[in-house]
Order: sequence, then C-alpha cells, then structure tokens
Amino acid sequence: MPLMTSRVLGIGFLTPAIIAVSIFFLLPVLLTVVFAFTNMSTSTGIMGGDYRINSEQLRNVSETGISEDSVEQLENAGFQITEAGLTALADQFSNDTANELRAEFLGETFTARRDLERVLRGLDDPIRQTRDRKTAAELFAVTIVGERYDTEDQFRAALGETGIAPVDHDALTEFAYTGWTWTTDNFKLLMELPSTLRFASNTAFYVICALAFNILFGLFLALSTFYLPAKTANTFRAIWFLPRILPPVLYVLMWNWFTWDNGFIATVTGWFGVPPQNWMMQTTTRAWTVVILINGFVGASLGMILFSSAIKAIPTSMLYASEVDGANRWQQVRYIILPQMRWPILFMTSYQTLSLLTSFEYILLATDGGPGRSTEVWALAAYHTALNNYGGNLQYGLGAAYALALVFIGIGLSVIYLRLFNFNELLAKPRIEQ
Repeated sequence: MPLMTSRVLGIGFLTPAIIAVSIFFLLPVLLTVVFAFTNMSTSTGIMGGDYRINSEQLRNVSETGISEDSVEQLENAGFQITEAGLTALADQFSNDTANELRAEFLGETFTARRDLERVLRGLDDPIRQTRDRKTAAELFAVTIVGERYDTEDQFRAALGETGIAPVDHDALTEFAYTGWTWTTDNFKLLMELPSTLRFASNTAFYVICALAFNILFGLFLALSTFYLPAKTANTFRAIWFLPRILPPVLYVLMWNWFTWDNGFIATVTGWFGVPPQNWMMQTTTRAWTVVILINGFVGASLGMILFSSAIKAIPTSMLYASEVDGANRWQQVRYIILPQMRWPILFMTSYQTLSLLTSFEYILLATDGGPGRSTEVWALAAYHTALNNYGGNLQYGLGAAYALALVFIGIGLSVIYLRLFNFNELLAKPRIEQ
C-alpha cells in the first residue's frame, strides 16, 4: 500500500507538468505535422470550406479539363423568369412590372441579356432606364458564378440546374471547393522554389558566424574575468549579461538607436562630414554584421556564465602548482584550463546551434529579413509564410512544411553531435562507481 500511495502521489505531482508539455509542446508539434500535409491557408480556412466560383476564377476554369461547352455556359450565364427573380424584381422596382412579367413570361429562358432587357422595355409598365434594366436582368441570371454553396450536394445540384454536362461535375466540384485538402505539394514546392536555397544558405551562414562569435567571445569573457578580482569580475559579468536578460524589443531598440540614420553612429560620423545613413540596413554586409552582433552578444553572455562556472570548478591546486613551476597566464589557459573546458564547449556548441537554427525574433525585430530578404533565415521564412506576409494570404500549410523541415534538420544535427562529440562519455558514471 505505501508503494502504491507513493506512485499515485508521484503521478499527481507530475500531472501539471504532463499537461503543460502536452499543450505547449506535443500539441504544437502534432499540429505542425498535420498542417504541413495540407493546403491550408486564409483562403481555405481551418475548419473547412464551401463551394464557389467567382468571376476572377473563370479565367482559370478551363485548366480543370472541362469541355468548352461547359466553360461557355459558365462564362455566358442564361436567364430564366422564376418566382424568386420576380419577388426580387417586385421589391426593387414595382409589383405591376413583376405581375405583368409573371403573367406573360414565367418559366421562359433567354440566352442573352439583351433579349431579356428588350422584354423589360416592352412591358406596359416598362423599366425605362438602361442601367435599371441591366440590374433587373441580373435578378433572373441562371449561373453558379459568384454564388456560395455550403455543401457539395448543393453545388452539384446547382450544376445540374445550370445545364453543365454531368461529365464535368467532378472537376468543377474540386475546382470550386474553398476548403483545405490533404496534399504533399508543400514539400514539392519547397524543392522547386528558388528562395529555398537562399533561405538555407542564409541560415547556414547565420548559424556558423553567430555560433563562432558566441563560443569564442563567451570563452574570452570567461577567461578574462577569471583573473580579475571577484568584485570587479562580477561587475563585468553583470554588464555583459544584460543582453541576455533584456527584453528582445528593448535590446533591438537600443541597436536601432545606435545604427539608424538618426542614431549614435550617424550623429558622430556627421561631425566629420559623413552624410547620415542607416548603418544597419543600407547594405547586406552591414545588415549581417549587425544581426550577428545582436545575436552574438546574447549567446556570448550565456556562454560566459557557463564557462565561468566550469573554470571555477577546476581545482585551484592545479593552477597554484603551475605557478610554482613558472607557468604564465597564457600557459595556464592553454595547458590547464582549455583542456578541461572540452565538455562545456561541446555542450554550448550543440545547444547554440539548435537555438540559432530555430530562432528568428532578433532578426525579425532588427531587419525583418531585409534588405531585400538578404537576411531572411529559414525560421523567419516559415513565420512570414504562415503568420505574417505582405501578400495577404497566410499559407499555414506551406509555413508548417518549412517548420517541419527545420525539425528534421534539428534532429539530424542532434544525432551528428551525439556521435561526433561522444556525449555518452560525458554522461557515463565515474570510473569509481563502475
């Protein structure tokens, strides 16, 4: 009983964590996988769609493979005098006109608008204005163009009433559906788009440069503050840790103040006759320099803390012994400190690689992928495609495909790091416990 009670208590304590992981991690991953295999967008909606063909789509309806007669029927709507049209005519014009048209022409069809307009003009109570006759004629149009149908059965019934050949119903139904469907076209499109290679190369360049800056500068900060007095070292570490703890919006805003055409650099260079210019966005080189520095200082601050902790864990007796043997600071760093920093450096390398691969918020706030999408990385492209683009149509499925590809790349890099860096050795039990 006590064992059972402890298990129940353990499950009870873990329940909030399990729920949080399921909602905030597993569910988004699952939805990303699902969306990646759909054509879901703001045009299709998330919950499904209706059936409609608008006037703009008529230009592409011939590409569905339907017959020329069906295309002509869609493009040139017929007209039929129906009770529904007569009711609308009475509401918009007059009951006398509607009653006269009902008595003489109910059920008759007209292939051209001008024929129906001629009838409306020749009534005892005619519609005299040309514009009004055109409006009245539209009330009797027999067409599915511009109409909305909630179900497939309603749309197919409308096709039959319009006189579209039954052989073309399936193609038109598929063409008119506005909801999302299952597809693998997103991944085919990723392979075909010219921008895919550009986003991939941008991402590789960004990860390599920012990673090198993170590790090397973080290691430099850790080593340089290690030999300083404790209070001075803590002060410098606190200053260098500010990029990590500052809100990203505020941090990037400081960089904007520093680099924009009305910022600090432009003001100082203006004293020497240099015209004001945006030192962040004017050229691709400057944009990448600022992006790497922004992300580099954030990553280097974390590296500084981890490396400083690792250095402090080195037995001081080794450093004292080396000083007795006449070793200088550089020799201590090279032969004592760096060899024992292998695992912290490897951990930071793998962690920062995966972090940089999926992060884009600082690039979004600083350059938004500009100038000319030259700093657009893969993760930012996924965000722009699915959640924020200038075209107006948010492509959830294609954006999810971008993200899913990034997941597989991250998994692949994780496996490579595990094998290359031999993390099993790091996680193995000490020899004394084996």
